[in-house]
Amino acid sequence: MFKIKSKKMAVHKKYNNGTKSNALGRGLDALISTEGVRTQGSSTINEIPLDQIEANPNQPRREFDDEALHELAESIKVIGIIQPITLRQVSENRFQIIAGERRWRASQLAGLTAIPAYIRTISDENVMEMALVENIQRQDLNAIEIALAYEHLLENEGMTQEKISERVGKSRAAIANYLRLLKLPAQVQMALQKKEIDMGHCRALLALDSPSLQIKLFKEIQKNGYSVRKVEEMVQRLKSGEDIESGKKTITAKAQMPEEFTQLKNRLSQFLNTKVQFTCSAKGKGKISIPFANEEELEHIMNVFDQLKQE
Repeated sequence: MFKIKSKKMAVHKKYNNGTKSNALGRGLDALISTEGVRTQGSSTINEIPLDQIEANPNQPRREFDDEALHELAESIKVIGIIQPITLRQVSENRFQIIAGERRWRASQLAGLTAIPAYIRTISDENVMEMALVENIQRQDLNAIEIALAYEHLLENEGMTQEKISERVGKSRAAIANYLRLLKLPAQVQMALQKKEIDMGHCRALLALDSPSLQIKLFKEIQKNGYSVRKVEEMVQRLKSGEDIESGKKTITAKAQMPEEFTQLKNRLSQFLNTKVQFTCSAKGKGKISIPFANEEELEHIMNVFDQLKQE
């Protein structure tokens, strides 16, 4: 314990340039995380030349704010690197970032030639999971980046929502809410990523089944700057079949199917043993769709119709 503590103190002293850490006031914590990076497995700490470090291609962050990077660079010039980044060695004199790409980029802007880093011993099969989990835990990823990272952990790393919940310290409900964001129309996701709207607006929009209604209401949010509460009220009215007014524009609620049509839809679904899609306008015009997931389901549906012909 004493050796580890002494080593960290030496690194902090070397990169602190003799300046007290509170020199920049409360704003410092917003720029540089002072929380320790979790270092599961074996690790060492070393000074690594910046030109020997490469970004992780699976970094969940898709965008880096230039202004924030320059602010971080200025802080590094004054107080140095407080928290070492986390790397793994991929070949001789080559290292890949697991956590800390912002600090690496800002250090280059600050004119540093090397940076303190934890060197992790980790296998190729685990590096993706660790990089995503380490980065998700940081506060500055946007909601879509987090959602995409969760999706990757589910689909490519074989993790369950429960496992992700344990690793990143968030509830399963929170994980599910992030994943639901990826069901929104692309333009809504892009607006959320750019922070033009927030997750509250998106959760309200997800309550609407119709993508076209989601987009219409989203455009009104952008135009009029509606609050989350206002959008929730508008969604509830649309779901109840009520048309709503937004400025000079009317958003028409999705037409409610007559009860007899709903009964017909349910009977067809039961008869064909598949979920039949049934749409109908106020004038009675509509269509029936019979989806199938594979050739076996299609063959079953065709057999049902063949039996009807014989009868």
